[in-house]
Amino acid sequence: MIDYILEILKSFLVFSETRPIIFTDTVFWVFFAIVYGVFTLIYKQFNLKNLFLFLVSIFFYYKTSGLFFGLLLFTITNDFFIAQWIEASNANFKRKLLLGWSVFINLGLLCYFKYAYFFTDSYNQIFHTQYEAFNILAHWANGFTNSQTFGIDRIILPVGISFYTFQTLSYTVDVFRKKLTPCKSFFDFGFYVSFFPQLVAGPIVRAKDFIPQIRQPFSLTKYQFGLAVFMILNGLMKKMVVGDYIAVNFIDKVYANPLLYTGMENMLAVLAYSLQVYLDFSGYTDIAIGIALLMGYRLNTNFNSPYKALNTAEFWKRWHISLSTWLQDYLYFPLGGNRKGTIASYIIISVLAVFISFMLNSVWIIWLLASLAFVLFALTLISKEIKKAVNTNINLMITMLLGGLWHGATLNFMIWGGLNGLGLMVYKFWRKISPYEKMKTLPVRFWKIFITFSFISLTRIFFRAEDMNQANEVIYKIWNDLDWTFLPKIVIGYKEVFLLMTIGFIVHWLPKKQKWEYKKFFIKSPVWFKVVVVVVSMILIQLTKSSEIKPFIYFQF
Repeated sequence: MIDYILEILKSFLVFSETRPIIFTDTVFWVFFAIVYGVFTLIYKQFNLKNLFLFLVSIFFYYKTSGLFFGLLLFTITNDFFIAQWIEASNANFKRKLLLGWSVFINLGLLCYFKYAYFFTDSYNQIFHTQYEAFNILAHWANGFTNSQTFGIDRIILPVGISFYTFQTLSYTVDVFRKKLTPCKSFFDFGFYVSFFPQLVAGPIVRAKDFIPQIRQPFSLTKYQFGLAVFMILNGLMKKMVVGDYIAVNFIDKVYANPLLYTGMENMLAVLAYSLQVYLDFSGYTDIAIGIALLMGYRLNTNFNSPYKALNTAEFWKRWHISLSTWLQDYLYFPLGGNRKGTIASYIIISVLAVFISFMLNSVWIIWLLASLAFVLFALTLISKEIKKAVNTNINLMITMLLGGLWHGATLNFMIWGGLNGLGLMVYKFWRKISPYEKMKTLPVRFWKIFITFSFISLTRIFFRAEDMNQANEVIYKIWNDLDWTFLPKIVIGYKEVFLLMTIGFIVHWLPKKQKWEYKKFFIKSPVWFKVVVVVVSMILIQLTKSSEIKPFIYFQF
């Protein structure tokens, strides 16, 4: 009996690569119950509470990513002291030097883990060599421990590194801009960066929004408790009942071998994936927001019914809001935004052009893009208006291409980002000449939503596909084999999948007022009703969940 208990305790405390701790696993809710139980005993003692939440967040990250928790601690320590030194310095050059160091360390680590294979492959293409990516950190760790514990032939991407890197980077930038006073307590700052509900998949939390809450007295009203429970249940239902089910039973099958399925099945899988990725990602953030609220912390909304968007510009104001606004504030505006172009803009777009040419393995692409750049530069000399338009579109395209690169250094993600950048550029032009731009009739709104959703869904072919070959196969089948007569047979054959999809889209497209009504009804309902809803939801999740736990899609980023 004791051995059995010790085995359970060991499995709970020790990292398992095959079973990381995530919101959809029972182990997480055991972990949270313990954390929340202790939290209720110490929440009035700020220092002890913040230290406790910092330590359990680090433990949570260890259970998610193993020894990479050391990397998170390094990032926290580095940016904590850099922000202190920036604040203490009056010399502008020294402040810039410190900020540059923060940017170099943060982006350097991000690039190493996310783009080492790409840079190695690019170098091999240019100089006709056969080097392989080498895990420097594992090599150092083996030297330090005088062992061969860590493999040096594979670079593993730490979960959530893209999110917490952007989070700490925005912190030092805001301190440099004097928009924020740095944390005086290391543990307060560590708690802000590592807060476990949003650590591994966002939303990206700004220091100005979260740090002031750290020293505020705990507050949880009956309304907030009801809202928190609703958000958690809503997120779990989105992810496990609908998102995972349609993925396992339809989307994953089609994408595994697109050529085995009809063009109509491929098209429906593309549309279904748009629903899945929304339910998966917004489901995670709903759960994160709910858990944080139970502990008295407010996280900002990350999704606002994105498929109600009437155009691409509106879509990006509704989708992954924390990343979109981050790119806007820390990339698009510093590059000049819609006002002007900078030397940095032309340097970055040139580097990205070289990246794309390497990915395509075609030198002629460099010449094509260089010629295009020369034409655009010549146009900027004609008039200030043309210059402003060209610079705006260049900054827009850079932002979207880097947004694609943030997801991964593959041609798929670059094309996905470039297509979305192109969509934004086309809309900026179209809205000036469109006779329908200011029309608000129902048919016009429906048409705009349909076009926007279709475009966004088609760009996601490149987002979902594992490589360009798979993406090309999906496109080929849709383009050459789209037979509408198969639609009734497909719907009947996958009736459960399309029933859940229909429910998912209907709920998504419900008017905001109607959504608020059933949310408010749950929040104000008596405790016994909430308990019944929770029990029914858990039963439904158990009946529909897949045999193995599917990780959240954005864990890979």
